[in-house]
Amino acid sequence: MPGRLLRIAGGLALALTGATALPPPADAAEPPSVVIDSSEPAPGVVRLAGRFTGAYDVGVVVNGERVDRARALDPDADDAGTWTYDLDTRDLDGEIEVYAKATSAETRYGVWSQPLTLRVDNARAGKPGVAIAAPADGARITRPTPVRLDVTGDDVRKVRVRVNGGAWLPAAGAAGRYAVLIDPARYGDVMASIEAEAVDARGHVSRSATRYVAFGAARGVRPAPHRQDRAMWIWEKASYNLVLNPGSRRLLETVLPPGSTIYLGVDTYAGRDVLEDARPGLRDLVAWAHGRGMRVHATVAGGTRPPYLGALPRYRDRAVREMERVLNYNLSSAPAERFDGVNVDIEPYSLPWFGSAKPEVQVQWLDTLRAMTARRDASGQPLLFGPAVPRWLDTSACCTGITYGGVTRPLSEHIQDLADYIAIMDYRDQADGGAGIIAQAAGELAYAEQAGKPLSVVVGVETLDIATSGDPSSITFREEGRDALEAELAKVYAAFSGSPAFAGVALHHYDSYRDLPTVWGPSARWPAPPADSAPPTGVDSPPRATAFDHATVDLTYGRASDDTEVAFYEVHRSAEPGFTPGPATLAGRARGLTHTDAGLLPGTTYHYRVVPVDVAGHRGPASDPVTVTTGATDLRPVVVESMAVTLENGAARVRLRVVDKESGEPVAATVRGRFTFSSGRYVTVTAGADGWATATSEALKQPTGEVGFAVHRLTSPGRYWAGAYDHDRDATARW
Repeated sequence: MPGRLLRIAGGLALALTGATALPPPADAAEPPSVVIDSSEPAPGVVRLAGRFTGAYDVGVVVNGERVDRARALDPDADDAGTWTYDLDTRDLDGEIEVYAKATSAETRYGVWSQPLTLRVDNARAGKPGVAIAAPADGARITRPTPVRLDVTGDDVRKVRVRVNGGAWLPAAGAAGRYAVLIDPARYGDVMASIEAEAVDARGHVSRSATRYVAFGAARGVRPAPHRQDRAMWIWEKASYNLVLNPGSRRLLETVLPPGSTIYLGVDTYAGRDVLEDARPGLRDLVAWAHGRGMRVHATVAGGTRPPYLGALPRYRDRAVREMERVLNYNLSSAPAERFDGVNVDIEPYSLPWFGSAKPEVQVQWLDTLRAMTARRDASGQPLLFGPAVPRWLDTSACCTGITYGGVTRPLSEHIQDLADYIAIMDYRDQADGGAGIIAQAAGELAYAEQAGKPLSVVVGVETLDIATSGDPSSITFREEGRDALEAELAKVYAAFSGSPAFAGVALHHYDSYRDLPTVWGPSARWPAPPADSAPPTGVDSPPRATAFDHATVDLTYGRASDDTEVAFYEVHRSAEPGFTPGPATLAGRARGLTHTDAGLLPGTTYHYRVVPVDVAGHRGPASDPVTVTTGATDLRPVVVESMAVTLENGAARVRLRVVDKESGEPVAATVRGRFTFSSGRYVTVTAGADGWATATSEALKQPTGEVGFAVHRLTSPGRYWAGAYDHDRDATARW
């Protein structure tokens, strides 16, 4: 159906297309659901509106580039209501795809709408286009050769080319045709990356896809498998510290032994790009790891947010660009500074239609992985290519009987055919049994042996505090502790040590593993941090605060540095200006450079300061304060007035009371949350008219331990949860 073309102030034109793709009304859909009902254009903004049922936390996914929160209205507290979102189109141009996304109230997994496509005609936001016309991919260049470029766009001011990440070389030309001469003698006999860039008068920058060529007598090298035992995922909140704060590596050595493998997160983070603008520090880190006998794999996703979309054809070029970013870093670096592999974490099975649209998305995922490996092969770089895959990919109905390349087999086997290795997210807390770690990895190992792929199966286990997704009590070793983890891994090693396909065990992930004690309770022990003699610096830029609504403030702030590691950032909040941070003002702790302070009071002015704390507990100087005022609401705030956790009959029991924040009167409410530390059970309970609610954990099996309870959601008609003012949040029981 043709879209309507609407004129908006400033010459912005927007066409609404895809109307036939909008979902049916909510009453015709089975819950949980989220839908986009309408889009109302205004100058520079499109207001999107819709409904949700059986869900909460509505957000909007914009063009695979970001996920923003929507403003949801659920006055009846029944997980059904309406939402709105104002999409700022001033920096957008072209075809924009929008999804609404929410969280299922029952399962806590994602719920997605059908997509809505907007066509924005906004010349001021348009970027120039640049593509390399010659030489061809895979060409061998032995004498001076022009790199020819096709350039599109208005008022292009600068066109340039670089080889192997070196200095940018200006290209000459006009009318969309540019060229620059490159001499292979300057580089020697090497495999080479050629990138082009165009910049227009408004400062918009575009990069071409990369061309890979051979200079002189250079030949590509095929990767050789290597063992990856005790591999560890290190995501950007920690990986950027390792790159930008060299002392952080001393902490890494306390949990990662020589000979292990690092899966290093290299996505952009907090305005930095380690692959592009922090190359010296990244090279130093990789060389440091190699000097200790470690291997380093760059962990990439699909180039989209959320990462799952990178498997879809519309966004495949972004996944390929992510691969090229790693390859181009390698080609710009000395051999000791290069990655040994690429660990790929796209996970498109998180899309709700992954199963219902079988085999469409499964084949699209395979096509994306094939396109990524093709770039590796074109570059001649010997990086191992290894997707992270779920444990059920060889047995689930969504993934068996997939035809690809004329062959029908489980999806896991197709991926094993394409990849050099797979990292199985074998996330269970026991090795034995039909649903245990060993049984769930046996099929992939057997196929790898049959296919003659040595050292190609890594078995991953979870130590993360899962908190609000899946079944926390069975997925992760968070409740059991490090001793139980090692006991179960000993069984895994015994089962698989004779398999030539077994490449070792991987741990997810660095921060949670460091925070995992031997066992919870009075005898808990953690890895000893390295010696640390000095406090951290203050943050290198002051905090900024934005009130999202009546109860939520978002903060960002700069990075602090330390002679070892900045463990976290204390966020302090006060209603008093000029306050001094202390225990009474502590609002939360953040591992990274952002924090969301939720459960606040409406129409209230808050002042924030940020204090970095290192792994030895030294506190750095407090930041300058920032001030923000929350919005208004007609909802009344409720809080948890008291909470106690006790031990009864081999389980933990929580008893809590919900009251009106202002009057102190009891409130009937629905309370959702989970037991913590030695327990992980997620529960939904009802607080009656007296405000009291109780819940019981799963059976506690450890001989020693500690149990607490964390409220996740608290809902009541006409009210909202002002959780920042709860009491007894740290109540636990120990034995």
